[in-house]
Amino acid sequence: MKILLLLFILVIVGSLFTALYTLVKDRGQSDRTVKALTVRVAVSVVLFALLMAGFYFGLIPGHRP
Repeated sequence: MKILLLLFILVIVGSLFTALYTLVKDRGQSDRTVKALTVRVAVSVVLFALLMAGFYFGLIPGHRP
């Protein structure tokens, strides 16, 4: 589970840097930046859903006082 979470985080960060690179290179003339940021948001939503499901099904233990 930890490896899967790490991979998702790496994809999110990679997509963010791809968006930055295309923004600087294309100077706002193409829609590649928007596509890269859309991918980042979609992967972030999937990661959040996986974290919620993992907690619900007991794959991620909760904190008990």
